[in-house]
Amino acid sequence: MSNVTTAGAVTPGPEEIAGLDPTALVQAFETFTQAAGSLENSYALLQAEVARLRQELERKNRDLAGSLAENERMRLYQERILEGLPCGVLVVDPRFRWRYANASARHLLRLDGRAPFRAEPIVPSELRRLLEDAVLAGAGAERVWSQGEAEDSCTLGVTCAILPQDGVSRGDFVFILRDMTQQRRLEKEREFARRMQALAEMTALLAHEIRNPLGSMELFASLIKEATLDEPEVSQWVMHLQAGLRALSATVNNVLHFYSQATPQTVSLDLVRLLSDTIQFLQPLALQRSLGIELASPAREIMVQADPHRLQQVFFNLAINGFRAMSAGGVMTVRVVVDDQADSTWAGIEFEDQGPGISAENLERIFEAGFTTHRGSPGLGLAVCKRLVEQHGGTLTVESILGRGTIFRVNLPRQRGAPGSHR
Repeated sequence: MSNVTTAGAVTPGPEEIAGLDPTALVQAFETFTQAAGSLENSYALLQAEVARLRQELERKNRDLAGSLAENERMRLYQERILEGLPCGVLVVDPRFRWRYANASARHLLRLDGRAPFRAEPIVPSELRRLLEDAVLAGAGAERVWSQGEAEDSCTLGVTCAILPQDGVSRGDFVFILRDMTQQRRLEKEREFARRMQALAEMTALLAHEIRNPLGSMELFASLIKEATLDEPEVSQWVMHLQAGLRALSATVNNVLHFYSQATPQTVSLDLVRLLSDTIQFLQPLALQRSLGIELASPAREIMVQADPHRLQQVFFNLAINGFRAMSAGGVMTVRVVVDDQADSTWAGIEFEDQGPGISAENLERIFEAGFTTHRGSPGLGLAVCKRLVEQHGGTLTVESILGRGTIFRVNLPRQRGAPGSHR
Protein backbone atom coordinates (compact mmCIF):
# COMPACT_ATOMS: atom_id res chain seq x y z
CA MET A 1 0.00 0.00 0.00
CA SER A 2 1.29 3.41 -0.91
CA ASN A 3 1.88 6.30 1.55
CA VAL A 4 -0.87 8.95 1.94
CA THR A 5 0.14 12.60 1.81
CA THR A 6 -1.98 15.01 3.90
CA ALA A 7 -1.40 18.77 3.91
CA GLY A 8 2.18 18.38 2.80
CA ALA A 9 3.00 15.74 5.50
CA VAL A 10 3.73 12.11 4.75
CA THR A 11 1.70 9.71 6.86
CA PRO A 12 3.30 6.25 7.13
CA GLY A 13 1.27 3.42 5.73
CA PRO A 14 0.27 0.27 7.67
CA GLU A 15 3.24 -1.67 6.38
CA GLU A 16 5.62 1.05 7.61
CA ILE A 17 3.94 1.29 11.03
CA ALA A 18 4.13 -2.41 11.44
CA GLY A 19 7.82 -2.24 10.76
CA LEU A 20 8.50 0.47 13.44
CA ASP A 21 10.30 -0.27 16.68
CA PRO A 22 7.74 -0.42 19.55
CA THR A 23 10.19 1.42 21.83
CA ALA A 24 10.45 4.29 19.38
CA LEU A 25 6.72 4.39 19.16
CA VAL A 26 6.36 4.60 22.93
CA GLN A 27 8.96 7.33 23.08
CA ALA A 28 7.19 9.23 20.34
CA PHE A 29 3.92 8.94 22.21
CA GLU A 30 5.49 10.11 25.44
CA THR A 31 7.02 13.05 23.62
CA PHE A 32 3.64 13.87 22.17
CA THR A 33 2.03 13.57 25.60
CA GLN A 34 4.62 15.87 27.14
CA ALA A 35 4.16 18.38 24.36
CA ALA A 36 0.40 18.25 24.82
CA GLY A 37 0.78 18.73 28.59
CA SER A 38 3.14 21.62 28.10
CA LEU A 39 0.71 23.20 25.63
CA GLU A 40 -2.13 22.68 28.07
CA ASN A 41 -0.12 24.30 30.87
CA SER A 42 0.77 27.22 28.63
CA TYR A 43 -2.84 27.64 27.68
CA ALA A 44 -3.87 27.59 31.34
CA LEU A 45 -1.21 30.22 32.10
CA LEU A 46 -2.43 32.25 29.16
CA GLN A 47 -6.00 32.05 30.42
CA ALA A 48 -4.85 33.11 33.89
CA GLU A 49 -2.90 36.04 32.41
CA VAL A 50 -5.90 37.04 30.32
CA ALA A 51 -8.10 36.89 33.42
CA ARG A 52 -5.58 38.98 35.36
CA LEU A 53 -5.34 41.49 32.55
CA ARG A 54 -9.11 41.62 32.36
CA GLN A 55 -9.32 42.30 36.09
CA GLU A 56 -6.57 44.89 35.79
CA LEU A 57 -8.41 46.53 32.91
CA GLU A 58 -11.66 46.54 34.86
CA ARG A 59 -9.88 48.09 37.85
CA LYS A 60 -8.24 50.69 35.60
CA ASN A 61 -11.61 51.41 34.03
CA ARG A 62 -13.16 51.82 37.49
CA ASP A 63 -10.31 54.09 38.55
CA LEU A 64 -10.63 56.08 35.34
CA ALA A 65 -14.40 56.37 35.76
CA GLY A 66 -13.88 57.45 39.38
CA SER A 67 -11.24 59.96 38.29
CA LEU A 68 -13.51 61.33 35.59
CA ALA A 69 -16.38 61.58 38.07
CA GLU A 70 -14.10 63.31 40.57
CA ASN A 71 -12.89 65.67 37.87
CA GLU A 72 -16.49 66.43 36.94
CA ARG A 73 -17.37 67.03 40.60
CA MET A 74 -14.34 69.29 40.94
CA ARG A 75 -15.25 71.14 37.73
CA LEU A 76 -18.80 71.68 38.94
CA TYR A 77 -17.49 72.75 42.35
CA GLN A 78 -15.08 75.23 40.79
CA GLU A 79 -17.84 76.48 38.53
CA ARG A 80 -20.09 77.00 41.56
CA ILE A 81 -17.28 78.93 43.23
CA LEU A 82 -16.82 81.13 40.16
CA GLU A 83 -20.55 81.63 39.75
CA GLY A 84 -20.93 82.48 43.43
CA LEU A 85 -18.09 85.01 43.62
CA PRO A 86 -19.23 88.55 44.45
CA CYS A 87 -16.79 89.87 41.85
CA GLY A 88 -16.95 89.35 38.12
CA VAL A 89 -14.60 86.93 36.36
CA LEU A 90 -14.20 87.37 32.61
CA VAL A 91 -11.88 85.25 30.45
CA VAL A 92 -10.97 86.05 26.85
CA ASP A 93 -8.37 84.63 24.50
CA PRO A 94 -5.46 86.67 23.07
CA ARG A 95 -7.72 87.78 20.22
CA PHE A 96 -10.29 89.02 22.77
CA ARG A 97 -12.88 86.37 22.06
CA TRP A 98 -15.14 85.27 24.90
CA ARG A 99 -14.03 82.24 26.89
CA TYR A 100 -15.99 82.52 30.10
CA ALA A 101 -18.01 85.02 32.11
CA ASN A 102 -19.45 84.20 35.52
CA ALA A 103 -22.81 85.44 36.79
CA SER A 104 -21.37 88.57 38.40
CA ALA A 105 -19.48 89.48 35.21
CA ARG A 106 -22.60 88.99 33.11
CA HIS A 107 -24.55 91.18 35.52
CA LEU A 108 -21.91 93.92 35.77
CA LEU A 109 -21.47 94.00 31.99
CA ARG A 110 -25.26 93.91 31.60
CA LEU A 111 -25.20 90.64 29.70
CA ASP A 112 -27.82 88.87 31.85
CA GLY A 113 -29.84 86.36 29.91
CA ARG A 114 -27.34 86.29 27.04
CA ALA A 115 -24.48 83.96 26.12
CA PRO A 116 -21.80 86.44 25.02
CA PHE A 117 -19.15 83.82 24.27
CA ARG A 118 -21.52 82.08 21.84
CA ALA A 119 -23.74 84.75 20.36
CA GLU A 120 -21.03 87.44 20.35
CA PRO A 121 -17.61 85.79 20.04
CA ILE A 122 -15.80 89.14 19.87
CA VAL A 123 -15.75 91.53 22.85
CA PRO A 124 -17.55 94.85 22.07
CA SER A 125 -15.15 97.61 21.03
CA GLU A 126 -15.81 99.91 24.01
CA LEU A 127 -15.20 97.11 26.49
CA ARG A 128 -12.23 95.85 24.50
CA ARG A 129 -10.48 99.23 24.80
CA LEU A 130 -10.88 99.08 28.55
CA LEU A 131 -9.61 95.50 28.71
CA GLU A 132 -6.62 96.33 26.51
CA ASP A 133 -5.83 99.25 28.80
CA ALA A 134 -6.00 96.90 31.80
CA VAL A 135 -3.63 94.47 30.02
CA LEU A 136 -1.13 97.28 29.29
CA ALA A 137 -1.34 98.48 32.89
CA GLY A 138 0.11 95.18 34.04
CA ALA A 139 -0.87 92.60 36.62
CA GLY A 140 -2.51 94.00 39.73
CA ALA A 141 -3.15 97.48 38.30
CA GLU A 142 -6.80 98.47 38.42
CA ARG A 143 -8.56 100.51 35.79
CA VAL A 144 -11.90 102.23 36.34
CA TRP A 145 -14.72 102.18 33.80
CA SER A 146 -18.17 103.79 33.96
CA GLN A 147 -21.07 102.67 31.82
CA GLY A 148 -24.70 103.69 31.47
CA GLU A 149 -26.55 106.97 31.88
CA ALA A 150 -26.14 109.20 34.92
CA GLU A 151 -29.13 107.79 36.82
CA ASP A 152 -28.29 104.20 35.88
CA SER A 153 -24.52 104.39 35.73
CA CYS A 154 -22.26 101.60 36.94
CA THR A 155 -18.60 102.08 37.86
CA LEU A 156 -16.32 99.05 37.52
CA GLY A 157 -12.78 98.40 38.68
CA VAL A 158 -10.97 96.07 36.23
CA THR A 159 -7.81 94.08 37.04
CA CYS A 160 -6.03 91.76 34.58
CA ALA A 161 -4.04 88.52 34.92
CA ILE A 162 -2.49 86.45 32.10
CA LEU A 163 -2.78 82.65 32.14
CA PRO A 164 0.57 80.99 31.19
CA GLN A 165 0.44 78.57 28.27
CA ASP A 166 3.22 76.31 26.94
CA GLY A 167 4.68 77.27 23.59
CA VAL A 168 2.71 80.52 23.36
CA SER A 169 3.96 84.02 24.10
CA ARG A 170 0.86 84.70 26.18
CA GLY A 171 -2.25 82.76 27.06
CA ASP A 172 -5.81 83.76 27.88
CA PHE A 173 -6.57 86.95 29.80
CA VAL A 174 -8.46 86.77 33.09
CA PHE A 175 -10.16 89.98 34.19
CA ILE A 176 -11.51 90.57 37.69
CA LEU A 177 -14.43 93.03 37.68
CA ARG A 178 -15.28 94.88 40.90
CA ASP A 179 -18.45 96.92 41.32
CA MET A 180 -17.30 100.33 42.59
CA THR A 181 -20.61 102.14 42.08
CA GLN A 182 -21.56 102.32 45.76
CA GLN A 183 -18.01 103.12 46.79
CA ARG A 184 -17.81 106.04 44.34
CA ARG A 185 -21.23 107.24 45.43
CA LEU A 186 -20.17 107.20 49.08
CA GLU A 187 -16.94 109.01 48.20
CA LYS A 188 -18.92 111.71 46.40
CA GLU A 189 -21.34 111.98 49.31
CA ARG A 190 -18.47 112.26 51.80
CA GLU A 191 -16.81 114.91 49.65
CA PHE A 192 -20.10 116.79 49.32
CA ALA A 193 -20.67 116.54 53.08
CA ARG A 194 -17.13 117.80 53.72
CA ARG A 195 -17.66 120.78 51.43
CA MET A 196 -21.06 121.49 52.96
CA GLN A 197 -19.53 121.37 56.43
CA ALA A 198 -16.81 123.78 55.38
CA LEU A 199 -19.44 126.02 53.78
CA ALA A 200 -21.59 125.85 56.90
CA GLU A 201 -18.67 126.82 59.13
CA MET A 202 -17.70 129.70 56.86
CA THR A 203 -21.34 130.84 56.55
CA ALA A 204 -21.87 130.74 60.32
CA LEU A 205 -18.65 132.67 60.84
CA LEU A 206 -19.72 135.33 58.35
CA ALA A 207 -23.18 135.50 59.90
CA HIS A 208 -21.65 136.08 63.34
CA GLU A 209 -19.43 138.79 61.92
CA ILE A 210 -22.38 140.46 60.19
CA ARG A 211 -24.80 140.25 63.12
CA ASN A 212 -22.79 142.48 65.46
CA PRO A 213 -22.60 145.46 63.03
CA LEU A 214 -26.29 144.92 62.25
CA GLY A 215 -27.15 145.31 65.93
CA SER A 216 -25.24 148.55 66.08
CA MET A 217 -26.87 149.84 62.90
CA GLU A 218 -30.31 148.93 64.24
CA LEU A 219 -29.58 150.83 67.45
CA PHE A 220 -28.44 153.93 65.58
CA ALA A 221 -31.45 153.73 63.25
CA SER A 222 -33.75 153.73 66.29
CA LEU A 223 -31.92 156.75 67.75
CA ILE A 224 -32.20 158.60 64.44
CA LYS A 225 -35.93 157.81 64.27
CA GLU A 226 -36.50 159.24 67.75
CA ALA A 227 -34.48 162.32 66.90
CA THR A 228 -36.38 163.02 63.68
CA LEU A 229 -40.00 162.44 64.71
CA ASP A 230 -40.89 165.98 63.56
CA GLU A 231 -39.33 165.44 60.14
CA PRO A 232 -41.68 163.15 58.12
CA GLU A 233 -39.33 162.78 55.15
CA VAL A 234 -36.39 161.72 57.30
CA SER A 235 -38.65 159.40 59.29
CA GLN A 236 -39.67 157.75 56.04
CA TRP A 237 -36.02 157.15 55.17
CA VAL A 238 -35.37 155.75 58.62
CA MET A 239 -38.35 153.42 58.25
CA HIS A 240 -36.89 151.98 55.04
CA LEU A 241 -33.50 151.70 56.72
CA GLN A 242 -35.01 149.80 59.66
CA ALA A 243 -36.97 147.52 57.31
CA GLY A 244 -33.84 146.62 55.36
CA LEU A 245 -31.81 146.06 58.53
CA ARG A 246 -34.46 143.85 60.09
CA ALA A 247 -34.94 141.78 56.93
CA LEU A 248 -31.18 141.32 56.71
CA SER A 249 -31.05 140.45 60.41
CA ALA A 250 -33.73 137.79 59.89
CA THR A 251 -31.71 136.27 57.03
CA VAL A 252 -28.50 136.24 59.11
CA ASN A 253 -30.31 134.64 62.04
CA ASN A 254 -31.78 131.99 59.72
CA VAL A 255 -28.28 131.00 58.68
CA LEU A 256 -27.14 130.81 62.29
CA HIS A 257 -30.17 128.79 63.39
CA PHE A 258 -29.95 126.45 60.40
CA TYR A 259 -26.33 125.48 61.08
CA SER A 260 -26.41 125.74 64.87
CA GLN A 261 -26.33 122.57 66.96
CA ALA A 262 -26.96 124.31 70.29
CA THR A 263 -29.98 123.26 72.33
CA PRO A 264 -32.78 125.79 72.98
CA GLN A 265 -32.56 127.86 76.18
CA THR A 266 -36.18 127.68 77.26
CA VAL A 267 -37.96 129.85 79.81
CA SER A 268 -41.58 130.33 80.78
CA LEU A 269 -42.96 133.13 78.60
CA ASP A 270 -46.21 134.79 77.59
CA LEU A 271 -46.98 133.95 73.99
CA VAL A 272 -49.29 136.96 73.52
CA ARG A 273 -46.63 139.40 74.75
CA LEU A 274 -43.96 137.85 72.53
CA LEU A 275 -46.21 138.09 69.47
CA SER A 276 -47.05 141.71 70.26
CA ASP A 277 -43.35 142.63 70.48
CA THR A 278 -42.70 140.72 67.25
CA ILE A 279 -45.41 142.57 65.32
CA GLN A 280 -44.11 145.91 66.55
CA PHE A 281 -40.66 144.94 65.33
CA LEU A 282 -42.12 143.90 61.93
CA GLN A 283 -44.05 147.14 61.36
CA PRO A 284 -41.27 148.83 59.30
CA LEU A 285 -41.17 145.87 56.90
CA ALA A 286 -44.96 145.97 56.50
CA LEU A 287 -45.02 149.75 55.95
CA GLN A 288 -42.20 149.51 53.41
CA ARG A 289 -44.40 147.22 51.29
CA SER A 290 -47.62 149.15 52.01
CA LEU A 291 -49.00 146.19 53.93
CA GLY A 292 -50.78 145.80 57.23
CA ILE A 293 -50.25 143.31 60.06
CA GLU A 294 -52.80 142.69 62.82
CA LEU A 295 -52.81 140.60 66.00
CA ALA A 296 -55.93 138.80 67.17
CA SER A 297 -55.44 137.15 70.56
CA PRO A 298 -57.11 136.58 73.92
CA ALA A 299 -56.70 139.47 76.38
CA ARG A 300 -54.77 137.30 78.82
CA GLU A 301 -51.52 135.45 79.19
CA ILE A 302 -50.93 132.24 77.25
CA MET A 303 -47.88 130.61 78.82
CA VAL A 304 -45.47 128.31 76.99
CA GLN A 305 -42.01 126.94 77.76
CA ALA A 306 -39.80 128.16 74.93
CA ASP A 307 -36.62 129.88 73.80
CA PRO A 308 -37.85 133.44 73.11
CA HIS A 309 -35.17 134.25 70.52
CA ARG A 310 -35.77 131.08 68.50
CA LEU A 311 -39.55 131.35 68.73
CA GLN A 312 -39.40 135.01 67.65
CA GLN A 313 -37.29 133.94 64.66
CA VAL A 314 -40.11 131.57 63.66
CA PHE A 315 -42.59 134.45 63.80
CA PHE A 316 -40.26 136.72 61.80
CA ASN A 317 -39.88 134.15 59.06
CA LEU A 318 -43.59 133.35 58.77
CA ALA A 319 -44.48 137.04 58.64
CA ILE A 320 -41.79 137.93 56.08
CA ASN A 321 -42.84 134.93 53.97
CA GLY A 322 -46.40 136.30 53.96
CA PHE A 323 -45.23 139.84 53.14
CA ARG A 324 -43.42 138.56 50.07
CA ALA A 325 -46.58 136.80 48.87
CA MET A 326 -48.93 139.80 49.17
CA SER A 327 -49.45 142.85 47.01
CA ALA A 328 -49.68 146.42 48.34
CA GLY A 329 -52.78 146.96 50.48
CA GLY A 330 -52.87 143.39 51.77
CA VAL A 331 -53.18 142.59 55.46
CA MET A 332 -51.57 139.75 57.41
CA THR A 333 -53.55 138.46 60.36
CA VAL A 334 -51.75 136.83 63.28
CA ARG A 335 -54.05 135.07 65.70
CA VAL A 336 -53.60 132.99 68.84
CA VAL A 337 -55.96 130.03 69.03
CA VAL A 338 -56.44 128.23 72.35
CA ASP A 339 -59.00 125.78 73.67
CA ASP A 340 -60.20 126.81 77.11
CA GLN A 341 -61.19 123.29 78.09
CA ALA A 342 -59.49 122.05 81.24
CA ASP A 343 -57.61 119.28 79.47
CA SER A 344 -56.32 121.50 76.64
CA THR A 345 -52.53 121.28 76.39
CA TRP A 346 -51.81 123.11 73.10
CA ALA A 347 -51.69 126.68 71.92
CA GLY A 348 -51.90 127.57 68.23
CA ILE A 349 -50.50 130.58 66.40
CA GLU A 350 -51.76 131.27 62.86
CA PHE A 351 -50.19 133.53 60.23
CA GLU A 352 -52.76 134.18 57.50
CA ASP A 353 -51.85 136.15 54.39
CA GLN A 354 -53.92 137.39 51.44
CA GLY A 355 -51.51 136.22 48.79
CA PRO A 356 -52.14 134.09 45.69
CA GLY A 357 -51.76 130.79 47.55
CA ILE A 358 -49.30 127.97 47.03
CA SER A 359 -49.60 125.34 44.30
CA ALA A 360 -49.97 121.68 45.31
CA GLU A 361 -46.55 120.69 43.91
CA ASN A 362 -44.83 123.47 45.86
CA LEU A 363 -46.69 122.63 49.08
CA GLU A 364 -44.78 119.36 49.19
CA ARG A 365 -41.41 121.15 49.09
CA ILE A 366 -41.78 124.45 50.93
CA PHE A 367 -40.07 123.12 54.09
CA GLU A 368 -37.02 121.88 52.17
CA ALA A 369 -33.85 123.87 52.79
CA GLY A 370 -32.93 125.82 49.67
CA PHE A 371 -36.36 125.66 48.06
CA THR A 372 -37.77 129.07 47.19
CA THR A 373 -40.02 130.72 44.63
CA HIS A 374 -38.64 134.20 45.36
CA ARG A 375 -35.60 135.23 43.40
CA GLY A 376 -32.65 136.16 45.61
CA SER A 377 -33.99 134.33 48.68
CA PRO A 378 -31.72 131.63 50.21
CA GLY A 379 -34.76 129.44 50.89
CA LEU A 380 -33.94 128.77 54.55
CA GLY A 381 -36.82 130.56 56.30
CA LEU A 382 -39.47 127.84 56.38
CA ALA A 383 -36.92 125.07 56.88
CA VAL A 384 -35.61 126.94 59.94
CA CYS A 385 -39.19 127.46 61.18
CA LYS A 386 -39.94 123.76 61.02
CA ARG A 387 -36.70 122.84 62.79
CA LEU A 388 -37.15 125.40 65.58
CA VAL A 389 -40.80 124.49 66.17
CA GLU A 390 -39.93 120.80 66.40
CA GLN A 391 -37.14 121.63 68.85
CA HIS A 392 -39.91 122.98 71.11
CA GLY A 393 -41.97 119.80 70.76
CA GLY A 394 -44.46 121.50 68.45
CA THR A 395 -45.70 121.15 64.89
CA LEU A 396 -45.84 123.46 61.87
CA THR A 397 -48.53 122.93 59.24
CA VAL A 398 -49.78 124.84 56.21
CA GLU A 399 -53.11 125.26 54.42
CA SER A 400 -53.37 127.12 51.14
CA ILE A 401 -56.08 127.89 48.61
CA LEU A 402 -55.04 129.26 45.23
CA GLY A 403 -56.33 132.78 44.76
CA ARG A 404 -57.32 133.22 48.42
CA GLY A 405 -54.19 132.94 50.54
CA THR A 406 -52.21 130.75 52.91
CA ILE A 407 -52.33 129.95 56.63
CA PHE A 408 -49.28 128.68 58.53
CA ARG A 409 -50.15 127.22 61.93
CA VAL A 410 -47.69 126.67 64.78
CA ASN A 411 -48.85 124.35 67.58
CA LEU A 412 -46.88 124.53 70.82
CA PRO A 413 -47.26 122.66 74.12
CA ARG A 414 -49.14 124.92 76.50
CA GLN A 415 -47.95 125.59 80.03
CA ARG A 416 -50.56 126.17 82.69
CA GLY A 417 -49.94 127.98 85.94
CA ALA A 418 -46.20 128.46 85.36
CA PRO A 419 -44.66 131.19 87.52
CA GLY A 420 -42.90 134.06 85.79
CA SER A 421 -43.51 135.24 82.23
CA HIS A 422 -41.23 136.69 79.62
CA ARG A 423 -41.15 140.49 79.85
